[in-house]
Amino acid sequence: MRLHRLIDPLVRLRLRLARRKGPASGVLLVSAGGLGDTVLFAVLLPRFLRLATPGEDVTVLLRSDAAKMAFLFPTGVAVRKVDFGRLRDIGTRLRVFADLHRAHYRLVVHTDYLRHPDLDEALVAACMAPETAAMEPRPSEKHRRRLMANRSLYRRLFDSGPTVQDKVLRWARFADFLTGRTLPPPSVSLPHARVAPARLAHPTVVLQPFSAVKLKQSPPELWELIIGTLPAGWQVLLAGHPGDLDKNPEFRSLLERPNVTFEGAPFERLAGILMGARMAISVDTACMHLAAALGVPTLCLASAAYVGEIVPYAEAVMPANLHVLYTPVDCKGCLGACWFPPEDGMYPCVAALDPDLVLGAVRDMVARGL
Repeated sequence: MRLHRLIDPLVRLRLRLARRKGPASGVLLVSAGGLGDTVLFAVLLPRFLRLATPGEDVTVLLRSDAAKMAFLFPTGVAVRKVDFGRLRDIGTRLRVFADLHRAHYRLVVHTDYLRHPDLDEALVAACMAPETAAMEPRPSEKHRRRLMANRSLYRRLFDSGPTVQDKVLRWARFADFLTGRTLPPPSVSLPHARVAPARLAHPTVVLQPFSAVKLKQSPPELWELIIGTLPAGWQVLLAGHPGDLDKNPEFRSLLERPNVTFEGAPFERLAGILMGARMAISVDTACMHLAAALGVPTLCLASAAYVGEIVPYAEAVMPANLHVLYTPVDCKGCLGACWFPPEDGMYPCVAALDPDLVLGAVRDMVARGL
C-alpha cells in the first residue's frame, strides 16, 4: 500500500479537529481534466456559477497544466492550481490538504465523471465542506471499491446516464440537476471569453498536427498536401509546444516551405492568433477545442476513438464553424483502448483518413470562408 493511503485517514482526523475562522463561504468547483476538457468546461462554467449565493466567491480547482486555459473563464472566477504530478509527495499533499481545509468552502462540487480516489477525490475529502455534490463516477475495475466508498463524500449524487455520452451534454445535465433549472444544450462557444483577435499581415491558417497521443497524428505527407491546397500568398503557422518538433522530427520538413513558420505561443496568445486567422486545421487536441469554441472556422482530423464522448461533439452542441472528419469504424468510441496494431505509427482509423476527403474539405472551407 502506498504511504499516502496510510496517512490520509490520520490527516483527515487532524483536519477535522482543526478550527476554522467564521462560517463556511464560497463555492469550489473541482475540474481535474486536461487542457481540452478545461476549454469545454469553460463553456459550461456560467451555468455552474449560479450555485453561488449573492456576493459569494467561486473558485475553480484545476490541474496546474490545465490552468493554462483559465483565461477563458468569466471575470471574477478565482483559480486554484494543484500539481497533480506532485500530489503523492507527502509534503506537498499535507500542504495542499491544509490549504483547502483552511479555505472553508460552503459548497464543493466535483464536476468530473472520471475520478481518481487518491487525487481529485482526496482533495474533496480535505475540504470537509458542509455541502458537496458530484456525478456518479465512471465505472473503474481498478478503483471500483474505493470509488464506491467515496460516494459518502457527497451529499448529492447525480446519475448522469450511459458511460459513453457527450461530455458537454453530461455537464449540462449535471448543471441542471444542481441549479434546478432546465436549459437548452449550449453550443460549444465562448461568447464571454476576453480574447482580442491578433492583427496578422497576411491571410493565415493555423495548423496543429501534434498530439500528446502520437497515434492520433496524421502523417506529415498529408499536411504537405493541405499546405499545397491553400491559396497563393496565404501564410501557415505550425502551432505546437516548442518540444513538439523534437518529439516529431519528421514534421520539420514542413518548415522548409517559405510560407510556413513554427508558432510556439502559449495558449492565451495563441487564442488571439486563432481569432485573427482565416481558419484552423488540427488533430483532436486542445488547440482544436480552443479554435472551435472561439468561433474560428476549424477542421478537425480526428480518430474514431472518442466518437460519442468528445469528438465530434453531439449535434445539439456542435458549433457551425467546426467540421470534423474521421473514419467511421465498428470499433469507434474505444476511448483510446485500441485493440488493433498501429499502422505506420497511427491508429488504423487515423491511417484510413481519405486525403481526397480532407483536401476537399479544406478547399470548401477556403471557398466559403468557413
